[in-house]
Amino acid sequence: MTGYGSSRAASRSGTNGLAVASLVCGIIGIFVFSVILGPVAIVLGVLGLRQAPAKGGSGMAKAGVVLGIVALVLYAVLLAVGGFSWYVGG
Repeated sequence: MTGYGSSRAASRSGTNGLAVASLVCGIIGIFVFSVILGPVAIVLGVLGLRQAPAKGGSGMAKAGVVLGIVALVLYAVLLAVGGFSWYVGG
C-alpha cells in the first residue's frame, strides 16, 4: 500500500532537474558568486531547455538563463563602477 507521500510518486513527477538547478543557481548568483553561478545557470538552463519537451520545466529553464545573464551583467556593472571610482579617487 502506497501513501500520498511515497518516494515513488515523487520520482514519477518528471521534474526537470536541470531547469530547477538553473533557476536556483540564477537566483543565488544574483546575490553571491555571480561570476561562477551566472555561467552555470546559463549552461544548465540551456541543457534544461533541451530536455523540456520530454520532462517539462521550460519556464524554469528560461528563467534560469535570464537570471544567469542578469547576474553577469550586474557583476560587470558593479566591477566597472568600482574600478572607475577607484581610478578617479573616490
